[in-house]
Amino acid sequence: MQDALHEAGIDFMTYWEVRGVGKAVEERSYRGIVYDTSIIERIMVTFYCQDHLVDPAIKAILASAQTGEIGDGKIFISDVEKAIKIRTSEEGTDALN
Repeated sequence: MQDALHEAGIDFMTYWEVRGVGKAVEERSYRGIVYDTSIIERIMVTFYCQDHLVDPAIKAILASAQTGEIGDGKIFISDVEKAIKIRTSEEGTDALN
């Protein structure tokens, strides 16, 4: 997905290894021991971009991460009121460079 986002113009992102709980609750057995698989390890990716890059970023994520299986994840899009680069005090879209 990183390469696909880079091609869409997204050059910086942050990611975390996270755990989540969803609707699918299963127990799996291995050598007689039952494991609870309701807590799922995932990767959470966050990035901020200019408005004109939103649609290309969505297409890049869908093309590179969509498997059609449960757990593919979700994309959330929200507005950012203001951006300020601390080092230079640049604001708005200038802060994204």
